[in-house]
Amino acid sequence: MSGSSFGKAFRLTTFGESHGGAVGVVLDGVRPGVSISEEDIQEQLDRRKPGQSRVGTPRSEPDTVNLLSGVFEGATTGTPMLMILYNADADPSAYDEIKSMFRPGHADYTYLKKYGRRDWRGSGRASGRETAGRVAAGAVARKILAERGVQVLAYTLAAGGIACRSFDPEEIERNPMRACDRAAAEEMVYYVERLKEAGDSMGGIVECRITGTMAGLGEPVFDKLDAELAHAILSIGSVKGIEFGAGFRAAAMTGSEHNDQMSTDGFLTNNSGGIIGGISTGGEIVFRLPVKPTSSIARPQRTVDIEGAERVIRTEGRHDTCICPRIVPVVEAMTCIVVEDHFKRYAALMA
Repeated sequence: MSGSSFGKAFRLTTFGESHGGAVGVVLDGVRPGVSISEEDIQEQLDRRKPGQSRVGTPRSEPDTVNLLSGVFEGATTGTPMLMILYNADADPSAYDEIKSMFRPGHADYTYLKKYGRRDWRGSGRASGRETAGRVAAGAVARKILAERGVQVLAYTLAAGGIACRSFDPEEIERNPMRACDRAAAEEMVYYVERLKEAGDSMGGIVECRITGTMAGLGEPVFDKLDAELAHAILSIGSVKGIEFGAGFRAAAMTGSEHNDQMSTDGFLTNNSGGIIGGISTGGEIVFRLPVKPTSSIARPQRTVDIEGAERVIRTEGRHDTCICPRIVPVVEAMTCIVVEDHFKRYAALMA
């Protein structure tokens, strides 16, 4: 299967399936001498792993990373890094009764049409479990970016139609929704629990902020920084769009309202989201993404089976009622990977 690799100067390839033996990643393009440990990587994996709170899946995976190559005596060697996470709580039995049916909202139908076969055990490569490898690679990128003074922060901005009304970065890791507003988070959790009882799910909006970048990152015309961030973010399952800065609000604005005017102190506004002409301005980069409701729900839905017969399906098993909290570290990981890739490409251009 092609399409499992991403990046140019900083490149990763993920592997594994949801209910297979393991998932993981091969990461290439890491310079030698970066101080990195399994603990650095585990810290980020623990934010993504299942079984964290009552709003997520009850699947219990330790997601313990095994760093098998590319690091010696606590530092990177410049050779490919192989990181693997063995599946400890795989249980495909929940899919036995529905393996001949196409689950609404899932990739069952499209994978079968493309490849002529599919892994019915929790979606195989189309499962959100694939993102564990991305988070492992993103942890390495994050460590390098920190040395550059770059920070990446994502959080739930809205979920189930409940929007955050304030921004407190210290609150994000204190609530199970990873929302930036405690009061809104409490409302979100209440709604999640009601939907879980009803066998349904909900979506939301995640926002991401990048600070500490310089002006000049991004390679027009086809490798614009915002275009490659969009590619990275839209490659995450359940993400259905992306907007930068003012985003879709720009359609209702005038040019005089939307243009980021300048003074000797810099840009007066940030409607561009920190990227103009596909190149970073040096200001804060801001983007948002809509996350669809979890497709696996226990409520009866109409579908067809592989023989074309109409059926009614209920997707039992262990699933998140809202994906937003666990997608936050994935968004941060893919963002770190893109930004570090462009730092390396900028350095090569200026060499």
